[in-house]
Amino acid sequence: MKFKNFIVVAASSVMILAVSAWLFFGTPAEFSFSERRELVQMPEFSLSSFKSGKFMTDFDKFSTDQLPLRDTLRTLKAYAAKYLFAQTDNNDIYVYNGYAAKMEAAENEESAENAAQKIKQIRDLYLKDNTGRVMFSVIPDKNCYLAEKSGHLTVNPEFFADKIAQANPEIGYIDISDLLDETDFYFTDTHWRQEKITDVAGKIAESFGITLTAEYEQKTLDIPFYGVYSGQSALPLDAEEIHYLTNENLENCRVFDYQNNKETAVYDMEKAGGKDPYEMFLSGPISLVTIENPNASTDRELVIFRDSFGSSLAPLLAEGYAKITLADTRYIQPQILGKWIDFSRCDVLFIYSTLILNSSEMFK
Repeated sequence: MKFKNFIVVAASSVMILAVSAWLFFGTPAEFSFSERRELVQMPEFSLSSFKSGKFMTDFDKFSTDQLPLRDTLRTLKAYAAKYLFAQTDNNDIYVYNGYAAKMEAAENEESAENAAQKIKQIRDLYLKDNTGRVMFSVIPDKNCYLAEKSGHLTVNPEFFADKIAQANPEIGYIDISDLLDETDFYFTDTHWRQEKITDVAGKIAESFGITLTAEYEQKTLDIPFYGVYSGQSALPLDAEEIHYLTNENLENCRVFDYQNNKETAVYDMEKAGGKDPYEMFLSGPISLVTIENPNASTDRELVIFRDSFGSSLAPLLAEGYAKITLADTRYIQPQILGKWIDFSRCDVLFIYSTLILNSSEMFK
């Protein structure tokens, strides 16, 4: 019995020492591709931080993020939750008929009201004398279409639409929920598929009095796509393809990234080979970007207040507008937008996903 206890203690000690050596002498990873986030780095030691407990708190986060074989252990945990304990979700993420989605238990009323007020602030600041059309739309999350079938909780997109409409009665509502279902979204990611939303773009354009021909050539990105839920679920989900739509009109568009002060492209192939291939659409999460179309069917301008879903939608609207400006107020203060945007005559669209509207504290 003593020998058995000795073996257990010795094995445990070796494991602890090995992990400690890995943490202290190994090179920490800076980014988790599976979780799509920066990893915590070794905190700087000081006597004051040690006495206050801050060093140990930060070190605990560091050791958790930099744990050897972290991804393998996360996968084992996910397998155990799914197949051993028959849990239908892991970290609120579940897979149904091949579609990975995140369960949301309830609408956050405070967040919805905050989002509605943020829109009102922009309207009061810039749009009181605007002569263009001003509209808003809500993009239902993929979970909104899967939850009833899979037995999970979800939110109601109309809840957010009602909150925005109550605070902004002067702004028209474009309901796109009936044009979507789970097949319009990627299997492993939050976002919608650009090739599936030409009808959505058509309805939005029609609401502004614009007609789109929607004549495109569909191309396929030659890079396997693992969406954000691939890593967050910790399950080995299959790779999928990203398709994108183009034509001569889009190829002649000029795109400018104000955040990085450079010209870019409608489809950024450098970003396509990066951490998140979905960022190929208008270079991803940029605070302010414009698309100028010299061959547009009108001389009108459109401003879109958007989240990341708008990156793949905006190119489909470019046919009808000489200029489209996309502003993401998660990354830029609305109060300074007047430096770059003339709101007096342009059309304006507010379009956000329920994922963002239910977490609107990220708006500036």
